[in-house]
Amino acid sequence: MKDYTDIIYSPVITEKSALKMQNDNVYTFKVAKSATKPQIKTAIERAFGVKVKSINTLNTKPKKRRVGKYTGMTKTYKKAIVTLEDGSSIEL
Repeated sequence: MKDYTDIIYSPVITEKSALKMQNDNVYTFKVAKSATKPQIKTAIERAFGVKVKSINTLNTKPKKRRVGKYTGMTKTYKKAIVTLEDGSSIEL
């Protein structure tokens, strides 16, 4: 890992993730496909200066989409759901 930007791409901000941020101190990020849980943990701790409690990861599946007569699939990505220690928070 050269830099944390090689692993963390962007936060995922949806209604569900925003609720989790406020209530449970859980944040969701798009991460590199090849990233492992220990790499994600160190990248988030270095980038935001917080203590990570646990990490869950999942690979999103492509969905079929259509534009006119053309069909295709959406892009896939890896999502990391990060739980922080009590007292830690991230300003997004």
